[in-house]
Amino acid sequence: MDTYPLIIQGGMGAGISNWQLAQSVSRLGQLGVVSGTALDQILVRRLQDGDPGGHMRRGFDAFPMPFLSEPLWAKYFIPGGKAATAPYRTAPKLMKDSPTEATLLCMISNFIEVFLARGGHDNPVGINYLEKIQTAHLPSIFGAMLAGVSYIIMGAGIPLKIPGVLDLFVNHCAAEYALHVTGALDTDDTTIRFNPRDFIKGEPASLLRPRFLAIVSSNTLATTMLRKANGTVDGLVIEAPEAGGHNAPPRSRSNFSEAGEPIYGERDAVDFAKIRDLGVPFWLAGGYGRPGKLQEALELGASGIQVGTAFEFADESGLSSTFKQALIDKAMHGDSHIFTDPVASPTGFPFKVAQLEGTASDLDVYVDRPRICDLGFLREFYRAADGSIGNRCSAEPLSVYLSKGGNAADAAGRKCLCNCLLANIGHPQVRSGHHVEPAMITAGNDIGLIPQFLSAGASSYSAADVIERLLEPVMSGA
Repeated sequence: MDTYPLIIQGGMGAGISNWQLAQSVSRLGQLGVVSGTALDQILVRRLQDGDPGGHMRRGFDAFPMPFLSEPLWAKYFIPGGKAATAPYRTAPKLMKDSPTEATLLCMISNFIEVFLARGGHDNPVGINYLEKIQTAHLPSIFGAMLAGVSYIIMGAGIPLKIPGVLDLFVNHCAAEYALHVTGALDTDDTTIRFNPRDFIKGEPASLLRPRFLAIVSSNTLATTMLRKANGTVDGLVIEAPEAGGHNAPPRSRSNFSEAGEPIYGERDAVDFAKIRDLGVPFWLAGGYGRPGKLQEALELGASGIQVGTAFEFADESGLSSTFKQALIDKAMHGDSHIFTDPVASPTGFPFKVAQLEGTASDLDVYVDRPRICDLGFLREFYRAADGSIGNRCSAEPLSVYLSKGGNAADAAGRKCLCNCLLANIGHPQVRSGHHVEPAMITAGNDIGLIPQFLSAGASSYSAADVIERLLEPVMSGA
């Protein structure tokens, strides 16, 4: 890999940036990226839906350790798919010391997603992770590396220890990762451990060490990553608050608009001259999904841009076609709106929500949903009174949250992003035979611009249309 992509397709949500989207982008010579979030849960739901198209079966057949994968196929696959009113069986939750099944599902699901994205071409494929979902990192990254992933991209935290993990996994060596545990003492064991050789038979060949790109939102964090990481940081993605999903909070956390959105100011701006001086490739993200912005980024010294929202609504993305078309229609009529919700996410970070009737962006839908936390991607781990590690979520039932030492103020307005994210991609949980979990779609501020990718008379577009439009000014020498 001697060259860098001009366009990195963002690793969005859980299953939005799926293998089909990443494959399409990489085939066209840019960097296709799959989302690594919740792939274990997504895999078991795909299997319970009967594996439409047989794609998961192809992935299972390619996994190099069938003695590990086949029992999971037998457990979760339902020929023809489950009944529409039947609930999904969920994968076991990941913990500091996870059940073996949970570890295997992470490893295998990440392998499959990357393997499928790499099909039909020889170009690089990347995978995106959220640093804050720490319990999944080690088996997920190893599974992706087994499949030959070329880039690991990580944000939503400070991933200083990931480069060292990559260096160890190249030779199938054991790795560790520190789990953040609120209230932990220095003497507490909060380390997650994963040894690939616990699962591999024989002496395997070494793996490709993927390039590591850290997603940052400030000069300070960019400098910290390069100076303090325990291995090579190969590049940076500089993300502005216009990007979808979780945003870094503004430096001033007390300023809000009349609508209740956090206000970003001059103190939140990035000095690109200082970024250039760090001497590593970087890409600009958040508000760059329109013609002319790639050229602007190149003139600032960037290697290119990362684009999410434009690809989110492309034909190949995993967003449910119902929601995709509804939001495209809104954009075509100038009626799309993004609300940067300061409290929706259990993480406490601002979260961009596309306003769409019938989803959890609608107050009535949110209020009508019982507070349930049964997936727990965004749980907070804490030190319990007996010294054990407990977990809690500010979107779980209030009484349960309070019983675990949570603060009532921290639970106000919180929404279950985990169940919403799976509903977004057509795998909503069904409860009591009739209650279907609602969706809640995130997108960037550029959502109103997605009609620019539509040809005359069309109501949908492809990843190729996005790439062509974004490259056009640069390729024409504009």
